This record gives sequence, structure tokens and C-alpha cells, in this order.
Amino acid sequence: MSSPQHPHAPATNLQTHSTSGGITSSGWQTGTRVALFGMIVNFIFATAKILGGFFGNAYVLIADGIESGMDVAGSFGPPDATHPYGHGKAEPIAAIIVAVGVLAAAIGLAVQSMREIFLPHHAPAPYTLVILIVVVIVKETLFRYVNRIGRDVESTAVQTDAWHHRSDALTSAAAFIGISVALIGGKRWQSADDWAALFACAVIAANGIRLLRPAFYEIMDTAPRKIVKSVCSVASSVPGVLEVEKCRARKMGLDFYVDLHVAVDGNMSVHEGHEIAHRVKSAIQQSDSRIADVLVHIEPAQL
Repeated sequence: MSSPQHPHAPATNLQTHSTSGGITSSGWQTGTRVALFGMIVNFIFATAKILGGFFGNAYVLIADGIESGMDVAGSFGPPDATHPYGHGKAEPIAAIIVAVGVLAAAIGLAVQSMREIFLPHHAPAPYTLVILIVVVIVKETLFRYVNRIGRDVESTAVQTDAWHHRSDALTSAAAFIGISVALIGGKRWQSADDWAALFACAVIAANGIRLLRPAFYEIMDTAPRKIVKSVCSVASSVPGVLEVEKCRARKMGLDFYVDLHVAVDGNMSVHEGHEIAHRVKSAIQQSDSRIADVLVHIEPAQL
């Protein structure tokens, strides 16, 4: 038996109040605006780096542009009539496509950089340094701003996004060093930017693998063990619950959906069991703001 609410109630129900570990609706809106702004900046910088590296003979700048492109993520809509669980599965699908693409790009760029090390080639264009200086300044500024917002709204996701900006600033700084050495050192050091590109390719490949694994797990509906353990603990603490028989959870975008069977006194009325189901659902959702919906099935306990 479940609560009379629709079993797939939208996650916005959770965002109208603040929980002990949750975020208010204004916090979610702020985080969304920050993420959207960061996505636009990443897209602009990724395009500028790739084009600048292509025309400026700087493979390290192309690699840095690909790394920036990895931070460009889509926003997916809330539940609707035809998608009651929302559009969260689009996120891991997109992540797998991006991960495979950047891994292929990293391999191709690494091969080309190795060829450039041993073959004569043009030195990087000086204007590529200007692009990198702008990127480092803007990205470091964004890191400080977004990280402060993340702390204010108590959002781990926003703070993680801030560190993506810091990571991008560091890889751009490494690219700046490689190109600078190639330009200042003359012909003897012309391959410095290619060695820097190889380093960037290794970083890209590592990030691609890191992006691919959780996306694959999510597509396969791998059980989130920590969430399941937490849900069982919370449900067991609700008065009237004698046992938690089954508990399943699946991740959908940024949210989790939970199904569980709880055992209660078989002699109690349907109304009493119904009220316990209400309390179980409410307790679980209040314990973790990422849990969008809980479907509770009441079973008679074996006494």
C-alpha cells in the first residue's frame, strides 16, 4: 500500500522546503543558473581553444579545448505525461557518447603529437598565449565565484562544478607553459608544446574513463548501495515498521527513485497501514533531498 499521492510525484515537491541535508528551491535555482552560465563559458572557451590551436599550430591548445568541452553538460527536463521519471536517462547516454568521443580524440591527438615531436613543424603562434591567459584568468575567477555559491547553497554538485573550472585553469596553465617554452627556446624546444599535448591527452583519457564508468553503471541501473542502506535504516526507525523486507533504488539523472516492502503488524487496519506507509515515505524523502519518490508496499509481518 502506498500513499494516495501519485507514485511518481515530481521532485519539485522536495524543493519547496529545506531538509537537514537538502537545498531550498532558491538554492536549486541558483545552482542551475550557475551551471548554465558555466556551460556557456565552457562552450565558448572550448571552441576558441580548438580553433586557436588548429590555426596556431598548437596541438596542446586543441587538447585543452577538448578537455574544456568535456565540462559542457546538458540540462534535462522534469517529469511529464509521457516521461513520468523525467528525462534523467539522457544524462548517462550523453555522458557515454561524450566519453567515447573524447577518448577517441585523445588517442588521435596523442598519435599526431608523437609524429610532430619527431618531424619538422611550425612553432605555435604567439597569439595562442593570449587565449590561454584569458582562459586562466576567467576560469580561476569562475572557480572562486561558483565555489562561494556552492558553499552558500550547501550544494556538493555546484562545488564540484567549481573545481571543474579550477581544473580547466590548471590544464590551460600547463598548455601556456608548453607553448611558452616552444616559443622562447627556439627550434631546439619546438616540440615542448607537443609534449604538453601528450600530458593533456593523458588527462583527457583519464577523465573520459572516469566519466564513462558511472554513466555505464547508471544505464545498467546498478544499485546505489549507500542510498539503499540509508533508506533501510530510516524506514526501520519509523514507528510501526517491524521489518524492511525489500528495498530497491535506481538513479535517474540527479534523482533517486525507491521501491521498498515493509512489514507491519498483520492485525492492524488498512487505514493504520496506510498511515505507516505515509510516514515511511515522508521520513525517507526528508532524510535525503535527492530521493524524488518512494513507493511503499505494506506486508503483514510473520509473527
